[in-house]
Amino acid sequence: MDEPQMERPKTSSRDHQALREQVVTWLKTRVADVEVSELHVPATNGMSSETVMFDAAWTADGIRQSAECVLRLPPEPSSVPVFPTYDMERQFQAMRLVSEQTDVPVPECLWLETDPSHLGAPFFVMRKVDGVVPPDVMPYTFGDNWLFEASLEDQRRVQDLSVDALAQLHTIDISDADFLRLDAPGDTPLRRHFADQRTLYEWVCADGVRSPITERALAWLEDHWPEESPAVLSWGDARIGNILYRDFTPVAVLDWEMCADGPREIDLGWMVFLHRFFQDLTEFFQLPGMPSYMRLDDVVDRYAATAAVAPVDMRWFITYAAMRHATIMFRIRRRQVLFGEDVMPDDPDDAIPHAASLAAMLDGTYWDRL
Repeated sequence: MDEPQMERPKTSSRDHQALREQVVTWLKTRVADVEVSELHVPATNGMSSETVMFDAAWTADGIRQSAECVLRLPPEPSSVPVFPTYDMERQFQAMRLVSEQTDVPVPECLWLETDPSHLGAPFFVMRKVDGVVPPDVMPYTFGDNWLFEASLEDQRRVQDLSVDALAQLHTIDISDADFLRLDAPGDTPLRRHFADQRTLYEWVCADGVRSPITERALAWLEDHWPEESPAVLSWGDARIGNILYRDFTPVAVLDWEMCADGPREIDLGWMVFLHRFFQDLTEFFQLPGMPSYMRLDDVVDRYAATAAVAPVDMRWFITYAAMRHATIMFRIRRRQVLFGEDVMPDDPDDAIPHAASLAAMLDGTYWDRL
């Protein structure tokens, strides 16, 4: 079989020189004596919110300050964004809540700007944190990266401390965090979360191209509704690829676009599945990968020991994660088509890399892999 070849999909068409000028003009409304370096995009830039980095210096309250900054703003509508809306204030508030109530590391939030007139959309700026992430392109399971080449002990340290971070996030008091509640129908947080996912799928398919496997999964999930545990702060995009590490220890939990209130199992299912997504791709290319990593029982046992709460109905929530990711990948394929990086296949389900895995989950033949 040919060696896998992957490139990170293009995510933006913004003119960064013009954007820098806008950033300078805006920052002058907040602080004095502003200096801003050229903007640059990190090699690990994601495919949802746009991430831009720069160095800045300024004077506030008579004190000269400086920082390596990270600007997060929604993608331009012309770039086929992954999600229909990007609530930058909700992301900012979620990180603030995490920093106030837990020891889970998140970047220091410097400024939130809700007025879209400055950069064309609301945005926020946070302080850059140094660290490394398990790569997505090529996936860390393919080899030739720091996590794959680490000792089994250090790999397990990354796994366990990441699960511990989830457990701590789920202790946050969200009784007054109304901003986490999704604007979707339903009488429970999970019902609203599920309804929100249905709405996202319909938005993705507005061009008329639909996914039979995703629709089959939606029906299966509805027919096998799980036990619902109490709502917690759900990070949403809970995976090791969204954590910065130093010495195999988390130093920053990133990417809060998908945060909401919901059962703890939403995050646990996502964390387990996103590893399996990469591992299944690795096995497709007949590479060894990391088959003993993020095993379901290991993750559940660690979480239960740390949180003193036993997760429930994990097969349902892993299937839910696979369905959610199918919708996202279906949208990302459209973005790749727009930028001339790919074409839409004749069979829409071929646009979803893990369609076969999702089908196996629905058929009940997948679970021995975990």
